[in-house]
Amino acid sequence: MFYWLKPAESKPVTKSQAEIDKDYNYWRWHVMASIWVGYAIFYFTRNSYKSIMPKMLEDLHLQLSDVGMLSTIFYIVYGSSRFIGGIMSDKSNPRYFMGIGLILTGIVNILFGLSSSVTMFALLWGLNAFFQGWGWPPCTKILTTWYSRNERGFWWALCNTSHNVGGAIIPILAAYLAVHYGWRYGMIVPGIIGIVFGILVCIFLRDRPESMGLPKVGEWRNDELEMEQVKKSASDLSTFTILRKYILTNKFVWLLALSYVLVYVVRIGVNDWANLFLVKSHGVDLVVANSAISMLEIGGFIGTIAAGWGSDKLFKGNRIPMNIIFMLGIMVSVAALWLLPLVSYWAIGATFFFIGFFIFGPQMLTGMAAAEVAHKEYAGTATGFVGLFGYMGAALTGLPVAKVIETWGWDGFFMVMAVASLLSALIIVPIMKPKK
Repeated sequence: MFYWLKPAESKPVTKSQAEIDKDYNYWRWHVMASIWVGYAIFYFTRNSYKSIMPKMLEDLHLQLSDVGMLSTIFYIVYGSSRFIGGIMSDKSNPRYFMGIGLILTGIVNILFGLSSSVTMFALLWGLNAFFQGWGWPPCTKILTTWYSRNERGFWWALCNTSHNVGGAIIPILAAYLAVHYGWRYGMIVPGIIGIVFGILVCIFLRDRPESMGLPKVGEWRNDELEMEQVKKSASDLSTFTILRKYILTNKFVWLLALSYVLVYVVRIGVNDWANLFLVKSHGVDLVVANSAISMLEIGGFIGTIAAGWGSDKLFKGNRIPMNIIFMLGIMVSVAALWLLPLVSYWAIGATFFFIGFFIFGPQMLTGMAAAEVAHKEYAGTATGFVGLFGYMGAALTGLPVAKVIETWGWDGFFMVMAVASLLSALIIVPIMKPKK
């Protein structure tokens, strides 16, 4: 690994308590702002394609299975990259790892907008998926080193809202560009934005508190749960040994990973196909459909905060009960989109709001729970591992779901979403009690 990509060296703590408090209070907001904005822009370069997909289908006369194939390729590569990127990120300085990943996804988006063949689309979108895997692992490293266990639900949720904001803005921006200037501009403009903000992340983000002469966050906040995880996380083990001991043979991580498959079937399934459902089944135009789907992200913003706060305050840091509550909420709200008449724009928007409210809680809580039952210094690897399984579920929403829609119509699609919601909750019932 290049020297400048390695984690910053730890510095001795020589500051007074007042100086430590001042620095922590300043830098916690500084690094949060950096990863929040950075990850929001990752969604500009990730969701650009799906936002212009109906227009691209029309202009290039592509088949539904063609765009389904691109989605499947993306999620398979991205899931693998989340795991590989998690291992790399835990050994890297998040400042540069995240920033460079964002710059590279921006470049790929621009090249995608300049291409025309399905083969080139598949190659570039797979490449984009690989660099997208450099986005979230650095965020988990920041979240587990700057914020301690008994407060992390709120801070993790706050960071997680970044993709709700990015995901809410990009469908409207990309659809406007696609309708008025052509679908290519719906890829090129987000790519330029990604490059600019990737450079800013490299400038403003920082590494661990210890690299800035501060004590560990658990010591600073006197958080017993945090210090207990640090104590249990042996520091003299190889990466392979840590993978085997804390992740690959950890039954808690495996149950969370299996549940994550189904969470992502619903999350990505609704996110990727809902605009086409509205266009085909309700006769709304693309801009109106994408603006309604933006309500999914607004609901997700509020629901994510509620899920994180609730897991901290109502269940004392145990993420599983709140996870199950939200998963059942997903099933009810997806059924509403399926079965209600939705005769007005406001009814459509409200339904997507509630789907978003419930769907992003489990997406956030499952990854956080995995980080908290694994090795303290390998949060990126743990979340990357369950993320790998999550994006296996996401891959199922590409070509396989396209075939379901072609064969059984939208009723088949919504039946898959409802069953996946219920099973995702049932799988994690055995780990309702927190790990001792």
